[in-house]
Amino acid sequence: MSEVDLDPVIHSASRLRVVATLAALERGDRVSFPRLQKLLDMTAGNLSTHLRRLEDAGYVTQTKTHVGRTPVTYVELSTAGRAAFERYTLTLTELLKGAQE
Repeated sequence: MSEVDLDPVIHSASRLRVVATLAALERGDRVSFPRLQKLLDMTAGNLSTHLRRLEDAGYVTQTKTHVGRTPVTYVELSTAGRAAFERYTLTLTELLKGAQE
């Protein structure tokens, strides 16, 4: 295997952090944008940019709603995103094993 086998959408350090954080949630769970921003210590603009790229790839879904009169955005890892992250971690594990041999 080579680095080419790693999913380039996930391979960016910031997007990897986003996907890994979302993958830690139970299937079907979601997190609010401000909470995710705080967990990752990212600016709103930076997080938005990475979420857009992940959303374009079908790896995350963003749901915009209101709590009372306040707009809220929730972020969730999609089924495709969870599968892509599992493939990514398996590929990375294999690459690391090969490097140790």
